[in-house]
Amino acid sequence: MPVKHEWRKKEKSLYLPKTLPEVIDIPKLNYITIHGESSPAEETFTNCIGALYSLAYTIKMLPKKMDEKPRGYFDFTVYPLEGVWDINEKAKESYSGEIKKEDLIYKLMIRQPDFVELPFFKEILNYIKNKKPNPLLNQVNFETILEGKCVQMLHLGRFEDEPISFEKMEAFAKDQGLNRLSKVHKEIYLSDTRKVAPEKLKTVLRFRVS
Repeated sequence: MPVKHEWRKKEKSLYLPKTLPEVIDIPKLNYITIHGESSPAEETFTNCIGALYSLAYTIKMLPKKMDEKPRGYFDFTVYPLEGVWDINEKAKESYSGEIKKEDLIYKLMIRQPDFVELPFFKEILNYIKNKKPNPLLNQVNFETILEGKCVQMLHLGRFEDEPISFEKMEAFAKDQGLNRLSKVHKEIYLSDTRKVAPEKLKTVLRFRVS
């Protein structure tokens, strides 16, 4: 019986870094993604997450029932939620170092295994639209993303304390002779905020460098 691919065991360098900054080179990977602009506290944000996960779990479960499975298919553990964060153009014009949550722009995403390609994604998307209609599914895309060279580290604790970790990461990048390309950054959420206390949250922080 084939062994299930578990990212926590097989891909530790991408998803389970240490609590000290490090340089990593991220290859091209496939994702299902959805864009939004709102505070993470708003219902829109939660609904975007729900749309992504409903699709991600259908991609995992439905092939098990198929007589003809996708080429290269294997069972896997659903990857964690990730988010790329920026602020809107109006906020950038008046930026003074403080970010308001309502000015945030995000791209939420869940990585997909290599056997998930665009035709299969479209097939599953059409299936779930008929099975569990959700207007937000129309906004979900399939993307191949190359992050390239990045600095990353594991942040322990509240989201509000992330600037402390980013300061460490920027100082590390400078020591390594690297330049942070922009203030855009990625977060990978290893904890369920509904079950884990804020001070115990585990979040991978990552930004691109050159």
